[in-house]
Parts: sequence; C-alpha cells; structure tokens
Amino acid sequence: MTDAMKDSKPGGSIPALSAAGPADMPERPKAWQLLLRDKRAIVGLTVLGLIVVSTLFASVVSPYDPLSQEFDILLPPSPTHVLGTDDLGRDLFTRILYGARVSLFVGITTVTISMVLGVAMGILAGYFGGWIDIVFMRYIDLQWAFPNFIIAVYLVAVFGTGLANVIVAISLAFLDDFARITRGMVLSIREEEYVLAARSIGASDTAIMLRHILPNAIAPIIVQATLSVSFAILAEAGLSFLGLGVKASTPTWGLIISDARSFFTRAWWLGIYPGLAIMITVLSINFFGDALRDVLDVRAE
Repeated sequence: MTDAMKDSKPGGSIPALSAAGPADMPERPKAWQLLLRDKRAIVGLTVLGLIVVSTLFASVVSPYDPLSQEFDILLPPSPTHVLGTDDLGRDLFTRILYGARVSLFVGITTVTISMVLGVAMGILAGYFGGWIDIVFMRYIDLQWAFPNFIIAVYLVAVFGTGLANVIVAISLAFLDDFARITRGMVLSIREEEYVLAARSIGASDTAIMLRHILPNAIAPIIVQATLSVSFAILAEAGLSFLGLGVKASTPTWGLIISDARSFFTRAWWLGIYPGLAIMITVLSINFFGDALRDVLDVRAE
C-alpha cells in the first residue's frame, strides 16, 4: 500500500513534507524584536531616552541653578541662555530640565498607583462577580461619568495642593480605566479550560487569579499604562497651570507656562518652549504606546 501511495503522487515520495513538524516552522518574532522594527517605537524611545538622561544629569547639562534669580531678566534666546530667561532672570532651559523631573516622576508614580488599584478592583470584580462586582463597578460607573481632569481638580481642592496630594488625586482619577479593562479581560478568561483545570485540581482563588488569569490579561494593561503616563503628565501640567499643583517655588512645566501669561507679548519664548517640551514628551510616549499596542495585538474595546 505504501508503494501505491508513493506512485500515486506526481513527484513520487516527498519525505521532507512528512518529516516537517512544528519545530521546523518559523518562530514568531518576540515582542522586543517587533518593537525594534517599528519606526514609531524607535523614535519614541530615542526621544524619551534623551529627555530622561537630560533630566537625570540636569546639573551637568546646564550650569545654572533653576531657582537662582539674576538681573538679566526677559533675555531672548542667546548662546549664554539657550532658551532665554524669565521675568526673574532664571535660565529657562534649566527650569525646563528640572521641570521634566517633576512631570516624569508624577506621570510614572501616578500610573503605577492607579494601575495597581485598578487591576486589583477589576480582577476581583471579574473573577468573583456578585456583590463585589456590583459595588466596584457602580463606583467605576460613577467615576466614569466625570472627566478625569475634573476629578483630579476636585480631589486636589479637597486634599490641598502639594506634590503628594497631586499624585494621590491623579492616581484616583485614572484607576477606573484600568479597572474596566481588567474586568473585561477577566470575564473572558475565567472560563478558559486552563482556568477550569486549575480550579478542578484544588488551586486557590488567589493562585488562579495571579498565576493563570493576570498573566494572560497583562497585555492591554501594559498598553493602557504606557498611554496613561502621557495623560498624567498633561494632568499635572494642567493642575500646576491653575495653581493647584506643587509649590510655586518648584519648577514645573505647568507653572512655567502659567508665569509666562503676563509676558507673552514681550517674551514669547517663556510659553513656547515649555509647551514644546510637553508636546514632544507626550508624543514620544504615545508613539511608543501605539507601537506597543500593535505589537501586542491589543484591540480597542
């Protein structure tokens, strides 16, 4: 029968076809390899890396003190002061560098806190359901009805200004996004066969949630966290612009733009350059976030 089967094939036996197996299939590139092929990711990471390095070594990049007041007020950009000076004679380039520290710190810290709280609420609500789901999701629905920035403004007005209160306010304002995404993923994962198998062998609920459900739901959470950093930076800048952020003596992008309002017609550079810093930083983060979303194949809900 074997000879007949061989003769029936136009080219005779094809041993290579029968020998081929899954191990011979081309391996799918890993996520970091796909990111390196994406121009948006490369541009975003490069620009963001330059910003981070410049802020970490701000004292080396710029010789000026961000709080030092001089008599050279409202000087236009020049070789001595690359981006000019403000109304108190402070070097604008130096203040933008140090302001980036505050913005990046607030953005990363607030997103980390809101991600931890939101993921915890989402995974508990999605896995257990019942009254836990009702309580958590009704709170999320209530928060969802208001813009995130309005919530942040209200919380800062209640708790007071200052860096710690700004971080708390923005963190609470952004946790609803993580809770909704996580709950939706958990609802689709908890009935998978590997979850049912883990439950059948007596695995605890904590082990199932942390070892089986969360790792399979992490992709859209990571993408949301990456994109939320840019929104957190904008929220901090907006609060500082309104005088609801950090102390007035702390150089932040929002405060710099706020101080520039009175001198915009005479010193255009005071508002333009901090605005460009915000725009470039947010765009670089969004470029990387968009590329990461495509690599992880996360569909918009």
